Amino acid sequence: MSNIKLVIPERAANIGNFMVGRLLPFRQKRMVGPFVFIDHMGPVEMNENENLDVPPHPHIGLSTLTFLFDGAIMHRDSLGNEVQINPGGVNWMTAGKGVVHSERTLEHLRNSKKSLHGLQI
Repeated sequence: MSNIKLVIPERAANIGNFMVGRLLPFRQKRMVGPFVFIDHMGPVEMNENENLDVPPHPHIGLSTLTFLFDGAIMHRDSLGNEVQINPGGVNWMTAGKGVVHSERTLEHLRNSKKSLHGLQI
């Protein structure tokens, strides 16, 4: 099937306490180039009591690329990396055996209204 003619609808997937639109993998399209999953985050407006809290989890033997259109996320991993991801910024993580990471709302935004819109592939 031609990639040009294939339209993949988002399917809801829960990633901790946050719902994303999962695009890949898809029955007719397992990957695009090197990418085996695409999660679309938002766009969403969160109130003072809502935060992104994806607990530590492994991505063994693959890389993730996180790109934000809006909002901010704190990435932490078991190698000691702490990276604040901002709109237009990219975080590229290559996970080897035993590496875990988490994504969370920044501490200074946790008790305020905030928005989030991005991709993780």
